[in-house]
Amino acid sequence: MLDVQEQATSSAPAPFAKHDIPHAQHGLDLEEALIFEIGRPDVSGVDFEEPAPFVDRLGGLARRAPLELPGLSEPETMRHYVRLSRKNYSIDGGIYPLGSCTMKHNPRLNERMARLPGFGDIHPLQPQSTVQGALELIQELARWLTVATGMDSVAMSPKAGAHGEACGLMAIKAAIAARGEAATRRVVLVPESAHGTNPATAVRVGFEVRSIPVRADGSVDPLILEKNLGADVAAIMLTNPNTCGLFEQDVVAIADAAHAAGAYFYCDGANFNAIMGKVRPGDLGVDAMHLNLHKTFSTPHGGGGPGAGPVVLSARLAPFAPRPFVKSDDAGLHLVEHRSEAPEAFGRITAFHGQMGMFVRAFAYLLSHGADGMRQVAEDAVLSANYVRASLSDLLSPPFGERPCMHEALFDDTWLKDTGLTTLDFAKAMIDEGYHPMTVYFPLVVHGAMLIEPTESESKLSLDLFIATLRSLAHAALAGDRERFIGAPYHAPVRRLDETQAARAPVLVWTKPSALAEAAE
Repeated sequence: MLDVQEQATSSAPAPFAKHDIPHAQHGLDLEEALIFEIGRPDVSGVDFEEPAPFVDRLGGLARRAPLELPGLSEPETMRHYVRLSRKNYSIDGGIYPLGSCTMKHNPRLNERMARLPGFGDIHPLQPQSTVQGALELIQELARWLTVATGMDSVAMSPKAGAHGEACGLMAIKAAIAARGEAATRRVVLVPESAHGTNPATAVRVGFEVRSIPVRADGSVDPLILEKNLGADVAAIMLTNPNTCGLFEQDVVAIADAAHAAGAYFYCDGANFNAIMGKVRPGDLGVDAMHLNLHKTFSTPHGGGGPGAGPVVLSARLAPFAPRPFVKSDDAGLHLVEHRSEAPEAFGRITAFHGQMGMFVRAFAYLLSHGADGMRQVAEDAVLSANYVRASLSDLLSPPFGERPCMHEALFDDTWLKDTGLTTLDFAKAMIDEGYHPMTVYFPLVVHGAMLIEPTESESKLSLDLFIATLRSLAHAALAGDRERFIGAPYHAPVRRLDETQAARAPVLVWTKPSALAEAAE
């Protein structure tokens, strides 16, 4: 390597790229080792005096071996975790275009409300007389959700989307059992355009799954659905708008057919962001639908915090909603928790009332927007998605022709056919341009899918920059610049990984390397 003075005076390029040198630094982007590799187990950032003599009251449970935590000073510890945080992509750093996964801005006002002592410092086991304000918030949020969806009741306790799916299907299962048809109605119909958790949830709850094909335009044909309906069908599970980013235009006919056959209609509400304030699912014939508070109502998503998946229910299913739920009487508000108070409830789906912090954030979001604001959110989200679709359709290939989309724009890999590149290559190259890739290879009904959901959070300037970047990459791919793609990402902290191996055999525990013997002279 050149020394510092030579580097300063030489006009020749550096002989190595950043990633050719182990642990090289690039500007302020520090290569971060594991905390066990930079810490020393024999020291600590805090000085502890030897304890005075004491009586051991641990009953033989005291630690017998060192804890082997790495020893760092406070500045070293802070810098380590701050540098790690800089390697995470987040909605606060840029557009998050994941399709079917609504990653929208989370207003900081919501965070301040969730941290108010009356909400943030309460405990689910303290006397209900001391948390009347929290119970009132849960009750009022439940009212907003039922009004917005046109449904009769809501189960607030499910903690995520798939958990909500399980809750809805368990309510359906209880309703079928109450009709004396538990032994015969064992099948749930799931279209190919549904979210992947739908069939998994149905199986987990104890149903059999029958797949329903979609039409060439990406929607469900009610005539095909009717042919699969019978006395053995307990429910249909439909995602609307579906995973292809399209509204199911025959949804009322589908609901009517299901009800005529004695089945229930479960709607996956993960994409409610596209229709809230515009369509009430209850008016479409929906019997049960989960709402992802951590998507539609802006709360932290994924690694940003816990989820919440309340399930709205029609009058046909309301009696079977799980405990606990909030009820008001002359004595105030209380949680209905016992079988004697709700004999038809299928039981509990979680230990307590649900995710209080998520309820506060979602309620703050609803109060900030109001009914007209919720409608504008849906309109802006759909407008953004169609703007992305229209701006890229001359280069990328939309699988369903000129049909407008809802909240997300879908492309397939037909346009890459003669380039020798794949959807994955294109997605990895996006990382070098500073963008998190869109959802790829999903939905499965579209080959090499690229699914983009911009949400309503992005300005036109933000979308224009994103679109320009994708157009630049597309032109490079079509021009034969394969090197830009097949090795990408080049500028990320790590290069392309074996994702299949990482998922199947993750390394979750750091193992101290064995000492290397010094070579003899």
